Amino acid sequence: MIAPHRSMPDLMVLHTLRCLGFTSMGRLGAIVVDLATVDVEDRLLALAAQGLVTHSPGQFGGWGLTDAGKAADAERIALELERAGARDHVRVAYEDLLDLNQRVLDICAAWQLRTLDGVVTLNDHTDEAYDAGVLERLADLDAEAQPVCGRLGAGLHRFSQYGPRLTTALDRAGRGDLDQVTNSVDSYHAVWFQLHEDLLATLGISRESYDKTHP
Repeated sequence: MIAPHRSMPDLMVLHTLRCLGFTSMGRLGAIVVDLATVDVEDRLLALAAQGLVTHSPGQFGGWGLTDAGKAADAERIALELERAGARDHVRVAYEDLLDLNQRVLDICAAWQLRTLDGVVTLNDHTDEAYDAGVLERLADLDAEAQPVCGRLGAGLHRFSQYGPRLTTALDRAGRGDLDQVTNSVDSYHAVWFQLHEDLLATLGISRESYDKTHP
């Protein structure tokens, strides 16, 4: 069996930050460390010296990509995809997950809102049977998504993070941590969004182009 392609440390940090958006070094490191032994702080400082990432200080500060960093990530990710010979592999997985995407959005909407007596209202999570039904739908969807995540990770190792992170969010929600469906930075919805962003970026599909074809 051929081992999955592993990204270089600089690209792993750069691209993970691209998919997370503006975030703390701790949150970035928690994801990257699960993929490889990387000194995240050292890599961030090196990338900052190249003008690819920037840091905002303060209580709500963090790290983010510069415009040059976004361009560099797009170029390097495209090159990696070709060198790994994984374009068709990733595109098939993307199309499989795309079939599930609307269901994820519908389930998350059902978690946040519900209809009572014909009126749409916020879900206050006092109806345990209703919440259990939504979580059951999410679990059914996850059972379909996990094999696709596994195939992605078998081609490009950096994708191997998503299946376990989705499982963790679902398990925590099932144990009563209600924020793990939509409200936490590591919620099922948040991780799914990052996976979707990763696939778009990897395949060179702009968010604007995607939104036009998937209103």
